[in-house]
Amino acid sequence: MKNAASVRKGAGMELARLDQAWEFTQRCTANAGLLVVRRGHLVFEKYVGRAQRNVNPDMASTGKAFTSIACGVMLDEFRSAIPGGLDEKVFTEKYLPEAFPLDDPRKAEITLGQLLCMSAGYHGEGSSPGVVMGKVVPLTPVPGQDIRNLDQSSLRTVLWTDPGAGYSYSSPAPHIASIVLRRVTGMPLQDYIDTQLAKPMGWGPWAYCLHRGDYVMPHANGAGSIALHATDALRFAYCLLHQGQWAGRRLVPAEYIARCNKPLPYNSHTPFSLQFEHNADGHIAGAPRDSYFKSGAGGFALYVVPSLDLVIYKMGGSNGQYEPTLTGLPQPTADTSRDNWTPLPRTPFHEGSMGGDDGIRRVLEMVAAAVRD
Repeated sequence: MKNAASVRKGAGMELARLDQAWEFTQRCTANAGLLVVRRGHLVFEKYVGRAQRNVNPDMASTGKAFTSIACGVMLDEFRSAIPGGLDEKVFTEKYLPEAFPLDDPRKAEITLGQLLCMSAGYHGEGSSPGVVMGKVVPLTPVPGQDIRNLDQSSLRTVLWTDPGAGYSYSSPAPHIASIVLRRVTGMPLQDYIDTQLAKPMGWGPWAYCLHRGDYVMPHANGAGSIALHATDALRFAYCLLHQGQWAGRRLVPAEYIARCNKPLPYNSHTPFSLQFEHNADGHIAGAPRDSYFKSGAGGFALYVVPSLDLVIYKMGGSNGQYEPTLTGLPQPTADTSRDNWTPLPRTPFHEGSMGGDDGIRRVLEMVAAAVRD
């Protein structure tokens, strides 16, 4: 859609409001993109810096959403192999033989649902705190994932609490879920996503960022670093918006998607379900309560708002996240015009640049505010 009248008529949105959201998005990160789909129409698409439609950036933890949805597909396709579903205790010889002998007997109680809701008790990465029923618990950093020994370093990350007793944002947890998927399906995560999601949706070239300097990772990290074209990220979100259907074909179980924006028994501590932050408690005041999204380091985020028939993809990222060697895929010529970009300072009368989760939530609010029907 090219003008304000067509955007308002076809999608029920105000182009001027979307332009405001875009102006803000450009102040969040050096490289930025904003794509909006409503009522099936691509109503807004703009990029700046190294962000472009057909680049394959390291989407960082946004990739956790893909791990979760792949697990949802697995639970439907291989019901007899993992009969407990999300309630299945997975630290067994059947699902995780490489974890034995267990370094902590409490791990025997961890369920797949807890891994996917960051409530398995795994120590948060870096300075990420623990949260118990909304109360923040400071944690001292401990060793986490090591890309040269990804499986074992994830499995051996220490627990800070009993499974289910608290939430902490910990990348080892979704990677362990991807190891379970690898065992149950007999396919690496990347191959399973390619078969079940990418090919049916018609994604263009995509990959995981497996090339790390002189080392090539043998498996995708279930904790993130997927690298899709911008419009293919939108296809993924649009499939979720439509309860897992794409072109008349069921790709993802609707009942799994329905749990992504609701509080679940696996995590009663924070609004985070199956690798998505959700707004069921209304903590994002300017967004509908059925909104859910997954963000990633550098300012990436993928949003779904069912009540508004709306999906959004926000691109961000440092220059390094656009390095072609990460995936080995051919890339368009980079626009380096913003390589020396610096954030605007905040003043009493201007919010300046707002990166991180605050900026990600603000973009959701601003795009939602553009809806006019």
